[in-house]
Amino acid sequence: MAAAGAEAAAEEEKRMAEGDPESGGDSDDEGESDSSGDGEDEEKENEAEIQRLEEQLSINAFDYNCHLDLIKLLRQEGELVKLRRARQKMSELFPLTEEIWLDWLKDEIKMASEIPEREKVYELFERAVKDYICPEIWLEYAQYSIGGIGQEGGIEKVRSIFERALTAVGLHVTKGTALWEAYREFENAILETAQPAPGSVPSPEQQQMLCSQLERIHTLFRRQLGIPLLDMEASYAEYEEWSEDPIPETTIKSYKKALQQLEKCKPYEEALLGAETPKLAEYQAYIDFEMKAGDPARIQLIYERALAENCLVPDLWARYNQYLDRQLKVKELVLSAHDRAVRNCPWTVGLWIQYLLAMERHGVDHCIISDMFEKALNAGFIQATDYVEIWQAYLDYLRRRVDFTQDSSKELEELRSAFARAVEYLKQEVEERFSESGDPSCTIMQNWARVEARLCNNMQKARELWDNIMTKGNAKYANMWLEYYNLERAHGDTQHCRKALHRAVQCTSDYPEHVCEVLLTLERIEGTLEDWDAAVQKTENRLARVNEQRAKAAEKEAALARQEEEKAEQRKQSRAEKKASKKAKKNRIGEKRKADDDDEGEWGQEEEEEQPSKRHKGDGDGLLLEEDMELETGLFGRSGPEKPDHPTNQKEKPSTSRKDIPKVLHDSSKDNITVFVSNLSYNMTDPEVKLKELFESCGEVAQIRPVFSNKGTFRGYCYVEFKEEKCALQALGLDRKVVEGRPMFVSPCVDKNKNPDFKVFRYSTTLEKHKLFISGLPFSCTKEELEDICKAHGNVKDIRLVTNRAGKPKGLAYVEYENEAQASQAVLKMDGLTIKEHVIKVAISNPPLRKLPDKAEAGRASQFAVPRQIYGARGKGRTQLSMMPRALLRQSNPVAKAENGMVQNSPATSSEPTEEPKKMSNADFAKMLLNK
Repeated sequence: MAAAGAEAAAEEEKRMAEGDPESGGDSDDEGESDSSGDGEDEEKENEAEIQRLEEQLSINAFDYNCHLDLIKLLRQEGELVKLRRARQKMSELFPLTEEIWLDWLKDEIKMASEIPEREKVYELFERAVKDYICPEIWLEYAQYSIGGIGQEGGIEKVRSIFERALTAVGLHVTKGTALWEAYREFENAILETAQPAPGSVPSPEQQQMLCSQLERIHTLFRRQLGIPLLDMEASYAEYEEWSEDPIPETTIKSYKKALQQLEKCKPYEEALLGAETPKLAEYQAYIDFEMKAGDPARIQLIYERALAENCLVPDLWARYNQYLDRQLKVKELVLSAHDRAVRNCPWTVGLWIQYLLAMERHGVDHCIISDMFEKALNAGFIQATDYVEIWQAYLDYLRRRVDFTQDSSKELEELRSAFARAVEYLKQEVEERFSESGDPSCTIMQNWARVEARLCNNMQKARELWDNIMTKGNAKYANMWLEYYNLERAHGDTQHCRKALHRAVQCTSDYPEHVCEVLLTLERIEGTLEDWDAAVQKTENRLARVNEQRAKAAEKEAALARQEEEKAEQRKQSRAEKKASKKAKKNRIGEKRKADDDDEGEWGQEEEEEQPSKRHKGDGDGLLLEEDMELETGLFGRSGPEKPDHPTNQKEKPSTSRKDIPKVLHDSSKDNITVFVSNLSYNMTDPEVKLKELFESCGEVAQIRPVFSNKGTFRGYCYVEFKEEKCALQALGLDRKVVEGRPMFVSPCVDKNKNPDFKVFRYSTTLEKHKLFISGLPFSCTKEELEDICKAHGNVKDIRLVTNRAGKPKGLAYVEYENEAQASQAVLKMDGLTIKEHVIKVAISNPPLRKLPDKAEAGRASQFAVPRQIYGARGKGRTQLSMMPRALLRQSNPVAKAENGMVQNSPATSSEPTEEPKKMSNADFAKMLLNK
């Protein structure tokens, strides 16, 4: 019954799959039509996207991500012909990664059934193993070759591939074992087929073949055990079990030596396993270790392993190529590495220059070097100066080919035409793209002139070139004229030297004295009296004009400086007036409240009207003084019990708890375990508690000292003291962390009096080719939204939205990519992009130089500042006001008022000791005021 039920269910499922009308076929047809409609729409979208990507690549063939997207779509659509063509184009421009090669090889292996098709797969494998040293590709290659073992010479071909694989990656500490084991399994399979049938006696030929096959396997074991590989112990145990004879002593010694070497390598391998991509620092440490050991094969392998994971790091390629050029000097190996370097990092001009030099060293044909130079010109460098460098390297190569003992040659004409083409290329192609030629000093034309003058004895051409150089804005520079003069002096004549120096005296604006001196020296040695007189007159007239121009410029600069000082003084006065008006407004409010509360103060009111200047400016100390006077004399007609409650006292109530806290001075000896935290919100409640929770993640906090004003309000900064120095260093990592909507600034605790130039700025101020600067962002754009846009063009390491001190966005951002290539692609694709109706601008990060404060101006400003010791550590605070009435102050200690509104001691009072004023009671103060 169960079997019958299963058969019925299977039959029903079959009928449903075939669309039987009796089993709901109509509804299935409807579903299939819907799904087919969706599939058609998706197919049309994919076709449109494929067409767009192909057009994009026709514009910029070096768009790496575009190649990847196109290959992915074509493989998804099953367009095998287009897919093969797309992969072919990409492989011509870039070395392909291990994953791309394995996908391509697997697709081709599926379609390769005939011998010609298998040969094409072999060719593809050969190309794959040249891009990078990848154990997986070599293993796949060797295993695929086993499938052709039945063909003529098949076994030898397999062995040849295995041997090449062992040479390439057999030393790989972590992945080499798999290749050795695959080779042994293959040889063991051959051994099994060579065994005679049970019960039969092997012939001498069979016996010889068996012995040779056994010896091959023994040799493989011994070779493997002499190399430091992971799981060496298991391989040794397997050999002991497999071998009928004892393991030779030499094999045991080499095995122990390899074990010792493995122990030295293990820390580096473990560091690589535990590190995150790209592991560049770990690989560099491993490379340094192998360089000290000095084994060329192992050095080459570790470099190749590092490059497989860091293929877009130009510096790593440059170091590897330099090692190959200077140490190994094997032509095929050197040129292959250089070729892969420029295909991985085509935007790096230094790698192209290294490649051209290597090709010249190894005698590569001139046509091939010229073709490579043309590829370099189309590589898409990111700076105009890069084109100058590559042209100069190629021109140097062409110059070295010329035999200058001959008056004319094909090589010389090629060199001259290349010089002319270089000048034209920089003028048109480069200047159109970068808005500059990259060669403002015309170094290429200068070198051309030197070649013509020194090597070709053609001073006429050299003079024409220098005339052209001077017309490009270089005539105002003394060094350019002196360069030309030295060339004329060495290869020309005195007449042209004199002519050049006379023009230099007339045109030079940076160092005219130097040019004048050279002209006078020439005439002193070689000139006639008339030449000397003419030179003296010309230099005197020129220097007189120069001095006059400099005097005018100095006057203009001084006038501008005076204007700036006047503007600064006006700004100070305006700030002082605003401050005074605010205080006057507060006084009026205080007077109004006082008048409302005073029921018996008519006489006192008249006193106030007669002497308004004697009222204190609303600070609490003046009101306290009045209260004390009331208690003793009743001057204002008030008695003690009827004393009104002043607003100042009400303000003081909430801050009394803060005022009661004793002030703790900062101990500068603990600066190394202390950080200074600023830009915190003034409204932060319990800053000690909140900041302790925040900083405890960095280590044990010894003390948190928030700074409060005299009113008891938090001033937005504090000192955080740790138990250990490493905790303070770790706390610096919290810089710019958003706390209550504001970026918190965390900096080292440094005494600015001892280190006035100390300044913390955590970001780079130089060109960063892997980082983008984005402007024009909408203020509502979040970090996550920007990351979604940027990560489409590469791996984003960090994004920083620029904010002001209040934490409000400024519409600017810095985006850091893993490498220069991704950043360059992102600039091309994102510049001019519209985000929330805002058109953004994207460029490589190259911040302007940070302006340092002018110490001279700071010194001038300090002349008007009051010495800090007069008023205490923080200047003149509200609680440090003098209790003496102003009338008495004017009589006993006249003072001068400085420009910035602060009081200074007169010279007399600062240098001579003064007698202490006689102590007076409040009654004495009141009598003095009434007698005034």
